[in-house]
Amino acid sequence: MRQVAPETRTTPRSTRRAVTTALGGLVAAACGKSGKDDAALVLGDQVHLVRSRLEAAGELKGLPFQARWADFPGAAPLLEALNAGAVDTAFAGDIPVILAAAAGCPLKIVAATRSSGREVAILTPPGSDIRRVGDLKGRQVIVSSARGSIAHYLLLERLDQAGVKPSDVNIGFLSPIDASSAFAAGKIEAWATFGVYQFVAEAQGAQVLADGQGVNPGYGLIAASQQVLRNPVKRRALAEFLVRLQHANAWSVAHPTDYARLLSNATHMPATIATRIAALENSPLAAPNAVLVAALQHAADRLAGFGVIPRAPDIRALIDAQGLLA
Repeated sequence: MRQVAPETRTTPRSTRRAVTTALGGLVAAACGKSGKDDAALVLGDQVHLVRSRLEAAGELKGLPFQARWADFPGAAPLLEALNAGAVDTAFAGDIPVILAAAAGCPLKIVAATRSSGREVAILTPPGSDIRRVGDLKGRQVIVSSARGSIAHYLLLERLDQAGVKPSDVNIGFLSPIDASSAFAAGKIEAWATFGVYQFVAEAQGAQVLADGQGVNPGYGLIAASQQVLRNPVKRRALAEFLVRLQHANAWSVAHPTDYARLLSNATHMPATIATRIAALENSPLAAPNAVLVAALQHAADRLAGFGVIPRAPDIRALIDAQGLLA
């Protein structure tokens, strides 16, 4: 089997490219605006999932503030943009948000949904002789998209459960798009990935070696910059956005077939993949609570134990104390 070199990873240059591409679209979308709307928000998204949900539910109609969208292929470049002040909000998985906070990103967690953990998995190609996680010893595993992603956390936890040291596995990192192409071409022995990329690979015959059920915290988080939260006008706009997203989540849960059809049309993903996403994304959007804090603190402590971050951040301190959702 032709393999991708274990040291291949998402580089700072490629991350900057992703940020530049997304922000280029944002600037283009903003052309012709007056720039006088103090309540304007730059909303960070991943593969159009948040925007598509809001549009499907009709919740973008009559917005009382100016919304600009910046779309990213993964959490790492999105959170880099949040850290740089290029976006006001970021929709990202729990593990990348923990990693960003540990690196000093000035963010607060303002809302969350929770999944079963089936949306992240370690995949093997059809016909692979890798049958269990222990078989990964001495083999190559590509992780998407970066060190500290939800897929990386899954791999580390599953290896630990199997009694395999990470140093005994050839772990490399690739962006989801690049890894998807390499996996389809038979160049990857095992792939730790998530979401749309995972579901497309499974539809093409990939086998699930292990998923995130019972391992990953499973939270999808809305993080906001502290600067936005300190601005009373933008804070009110953010509260309005979250209420509308909460309504959109409730609508998509109540109308999974309609949501899947509109999601497929908006993102051009196969209808079967959109249907699976609609079936799995059935958690309400809610304010962060004590259960979330405990789950994320455990994950942060584990990340520190694995050496992914130097020390675990205090998750309680990352929660917006005043709250924006009831």
